[in-house]
Amino acid sequence: PLLASAHESSCIRLWSIQGNLMKELLPFTDHPSGPLTALCTDIFTKILLAGSKEGHVICWNIALFLEDSQNKKNEVREELCWRAHATEVVDLFIEEEKNVVVTASIDGSVRIWHAMTGYYFGYFGQARKFELSDTSRLILPSDVNNFPAIIKARSKHTEKKKVKYPLMLDRDK
Repeated sequence: PLLASAHESSCIRLWSIQGNLMKELLPFTDHPSGPLTALCTDIFTKILLAGSKEGHVICWNIALFLEDSQNKKNEVREELCWRAHATEVVDLFIEEEKNVVVTASIDGSVRIWHAMTGYYFGYFGQARKFELSDTSRLILPSDVNNFPAIIKARSKHTEKKKVKYPLMLDRDK
């Protein structure tokens, strides 16, 4: 068993059931995600999704880490990040059978996304039917202008690092 907590600093902490901190994660993206407001996993606990106050959705693969958390090679990998809403994501869930993520925002909109690519399928209440099989069309909601970012390279920046020397102002420069 594992507990996950989301924090205002964009950090996710993974805890053992005994209350020991196992891992601390920070998003590694071009755009800061802001405070995290929602968390969920798939039913197999292989994927961890987080929603942010800035409207982003971040996807981590936690399967290898959960198999053997003591092995340092089994890292949690951030795989995908996309802007889902212009305002705060208040809830999200992943539906494995259809391979979609459903997000809800503080603005009242509920949107459907492809779980592995972050492609936008549509919103609840739209006139047309959802085409969940067509991921070839890259469309975005009217209030979002960034395409999903697939994180391909492993990065050591995803773990929170302790600062050894704080930044200091050099008045001579």
